[in-house]
Amino acid sequence: MESGFADRPGVTDVPIRRLGPGDLRDCLLLAIDRQWLPEEAKWRLLFEVGEVYGIDDPAGGLAGTVVLTRYGRDLAVVSMVLVASRHGRMGLGRRLMLHALQQAGDVTVFLTATQYGKGLYEKVGFETVGTIVTHIGHVALEPEDFKHDGVRPAHEEDLSAVIALDAQASGAPRTRLVTRLFTFAEQTRVVERGGAMVGFGAAWRNVDNVAVGPVVGESTAVAKALIAELVTGLHGQVRLDIDTRHAELTAWAVARGLTPAFSTELMVHGGPLPGDLDRLFTPVMLALG
Repeated sequence: MESGFADRPGVTDVPIRRLGPGDLRDCLLLAIDRQWLPEEAKWRLLFEVGEVYGIDDPAGGLAGTVVLTRYGRDLAVVSMVLVASRHGRMGLGRRLMLHALQQAGDVTVFLTATQYGKGLYEKVGFETVGTIVTHIGHVALEPEDFKHDGVRPAHEEDLSAVIALDAQASGAPRTRLVTRLFTFAEQTRVVERGGAMVGFGAAWRNVDNVAVGPVVGESTAVAKALIAELVTGLHGQVRLDIDTRHAELTAWAVARGLTPAFSTELMVHGGPLPGDLDRLFTPVMLALG
């Protein structure tokens, strides 16, 4: 037997199975193994709105995971492609990706890739269509950031309009996700003009920061106003994942104290991304778009 494989009995033959909330602990342990944060709230949301798949480690725990989240009939996102460090270079990541694509069927699939995963995704047919830069820091807002009219807290009766606005930007109905955001997020805001909704945003607390997303709006001015209102009163560092196409928002974020931390590539399989990405300023999270 090849050296180093004796402690990994038969993992390549273990079938991929659908995971459930009972597997949450093992998902968190796998994330820690790969030096990711144990983002329990994020994983719980993914179990609610997506399909979590995994490969059991014969020695205990999980050898790998992948999450597929569907938006309507024509769009899906893949995330949380994790393989335990002890099972690297055994083809498990490719198996998990191919399984997710098979489950997705004939739809457009997208993901955000780090430099470590990009090569694998290219091999299974993904193409880069953009870059997202994650900015993190303590926000120092200016009085001018609160001069935009029409920003107010979101209410339950706004849900149908918010779902419609989000679908226009993302290109597919994300009803289950957007509905869950109303209780998942610490803050939600909308922007109205002339009785019509022109913006929506949410802020939710992760392990080490407050993530602001999604931010959907008709203009950069609306996006800035939403972000300013969303982070007001919340403690801790703020995280914004901004597509490089939004240069004006990026400059504003840096001027308000946020620092570029790392970048990921937006990649697509099976056709161009639908929707109006110029109106989608930040995703819910990189794992969900």
